[in-house]
Amino acid sequence: MLSRLTTLFGILLASLALASAATSTALADEGMWTFDNFPSATVKAKYGVTIDQAWLDHVRGAAVRLSVGCSASLVSGQGLVMTNHHCVQDCLEDLSGNGHDYVKDGFSTAAKTDEKLCPGLQAEILLSSSDVTATINAKTSGKNGTDFVRARDAAVAALEKDSCAGKETAQRCQVISLYQGGQYWLYVYRRYSDVRLVFAVEFDTGFFGGDPDNFSFPRYDEDVSFLRIYDNGKPESTPNHLKWSTETPKEGEPVFVAGNPGGTSRLLSATQLAGLRDVSRPSLLLTEAELRGRIIRFGEESAEHDRIAVNELFGLENALKAMRGEEAALMDSKLFDGKRRADAELQAKVKADPKLSADIGDPWSEVAAAERERAALYPAYFWLEARAGWDSTLYHYARILVRAAAERAKPNDQRLREYADARLPLVEKQLLDASAVEHDIEQLKLEFWLSKLRENLTADAPETKIFLGRESPEDLSRTLSDSKLADPTFRKALWEGGEAAITSSDDPLIQYVRKVDATSRAARAAYEDRVSGPEDRANERIAWARFAAYGSSVYPDASFSLRLSYGAVSGWNENGKTIAATTQFGGLYTRATGKEPFKLAPRWIAAQSKLNPNTVFNFTSTNDIIGGNSGSPVLNAKGDVIGAAFDGNLLSLGGEFFYDGAANRTVSVSTVSITEALDKVYGAKALLTELTEP
Repeated sequence: MLSRLTTLFGILLASLALASAATSTALADEGMWTFDNFPSATVKAKYGVTIDQAWLDHVRGAAVRLSVGCSASLVSGQGLVMTNHHCVQDCLEDLSGNGHDYVKDGFSTAAKTDEKLCPGLQAEILLSSSDVTATINAKTSGKNGTDFVRARDAAVAALEKDSCAGKETAQRCQVISLYQGGQYWLYVYRRYSDVRLVFAVEFDTGFFGGDPDNFSFPRYDEDVSFLRIYDNGKPESTPNHLKWSTETPKEGEPVFVAGNPGGTSRLLSATQLAGLRDVSRPSLLLTEAELRGRIIRFGEESAEHDRIAVNELFGLENALKAMRGEEAALMDSKLFDGKRRADAELQAKVKADPKLSADIGDPWSEVAAAERERAALYPAYFWLEARAGWDSTLYHYARILVRAAAERAKPNDQRLREYADARLPLVEKQLLDASAVEHDIEQLKLEFWLSKLRENLTADAPETKIFLGRESPEDLSRTLSDSKLADPTFRKALWEGGEAAITSSDDPLIQYVRKVDATSRAARAAYEDRVSGPEDRANERIAWARFAAYGSSVYPDASFSLRLSYGAVSGWNENGKTIAATTQFGGLYTRATGKEPFKLAPRWIAAQSKLNPNTVFNFTSTNDIIGGNSGSPVLNAKGDVIGAAFDGNLLSLGGEFFYDGAANRTVSVSTVSITEALDKVYGAKALLTELTEP
């Protein structure tokens, strides 16, 4: 079986390389394309724009990935980076204090010496990519379940370590899985661990309209911030930056989005989508909705709790609205009807080719078997491993310290994947940088998690007895939240002290994680052995079948790796109503009520008479994006930046599973509005000069 599959895959890769990336225009503006397989011919035929290798190389070298799950871009020769306001909100929270509330009031600098380090933030720029599929496949051949997962992860760890050996301080090597494991590519990034905040608008400006306007249009958000990357204590020289455009986006204008979409599930089979619909998503959606209610109540208890709750609710409500849209898509019979037809078509093509059928086998049956196992194993995996601690920062620190101490003592190829040598620099930075930790919200999250664990696994489950013993969630969470892990000096001593320091620590949360971690690991191992491992193995062969049938006309699912989408500035029709593609400054003041969430920051009230009411504020386009694209540069045909993507419309929330060119829209803030705001609202003359200088 090994030799036949290896030979088959070599043939498929050869056909993939030869096939045109633009075999069909049926996909409209669909696709989050890798830079090595961008459909330039399709774009040329549809929009008359030439996207050549020089254009792609320039944009690739100016696109930035941020470790907070966002995208960004270089916009000056001095390391200046543009992203969204909501992508730096944690940084603003961490830097606040001593009478400053940078989340509420925004942040600006008069000189580079005023720029402040964002704790835990890393910026990465893709230098190169290479196909390493054959190397990974050689190590995983003949293996299944946990053995497959371990062999794959060991091969990935070795490639990542060897490829960046001696260059770890300046580079990050990451193996990216594409096409559900059908391909593996080694991405080499230039990494910057010194990322400083330059400018950010006020919360009321970056998130004007709040949750009611989120994923909607018209929008009036100046959702922008600026960072700067430093090397050896000095601003990095970045001559390959994007040119800042002050041209107004125009209806029908072709535009491109370069960023790092976080994840999609468009290549999953109907059986796998049913698993998401019936097993994985409902629990998460219901639990997050309940947590939202608890945090709202928490915020009503005091002014300080209200300040803390603002940041918590921002991310939570955003995620909830997205999940509700995704759940609605999963409940739509049209999605499943189309997916079943596509599955049947691909299976028919495999069966029609005896050799291909013999080589591929029946991975769809293997997926079905794994999905049956998912229903049984998912609750324990979810509560004990995947969502343990429920976003508690302290629990996150404790687990990293306990597991890293154990994993770093092992050979690199035998560790859990997240503790491989190539990944440790970012883990260490995020662990040791000083970040704000709010005791009261930590206690709330731990109490919530423990109560829901008991509720979902039942009080009599052996795992519940291990995690709770005879204590109540309320009492145990109070004990655990008194951990000293909020102190970065304390964390540093444990990190550097290794297993001996962890074993001897009397910190309540360290002791607790040490007690429960074997149970968490067991839930993970069982899930990998019977669900994710078999499915990953089967997905590889489904991907190979898809390559044989369709060549490179299929784009891979998003994986928080660099992609390029194309489209045009465009509104849409909804329920017989035409939605215009742009909003203007004047509409902001019409929409403002003086009450949250339609309350204007004082600077904007004072500047109304100075602003041109016809300046284009936000705009929509047909580009195919998803979460993770936040902060992505929106480019015109010349490759100049004309905006920053920050949202999608409500109709795009099913974008994890499909793209509808008639309805899916990207929402962006225009550079022309940013330019005018920096000048007339904020008086940020030095920043504006840097952006617009040749």
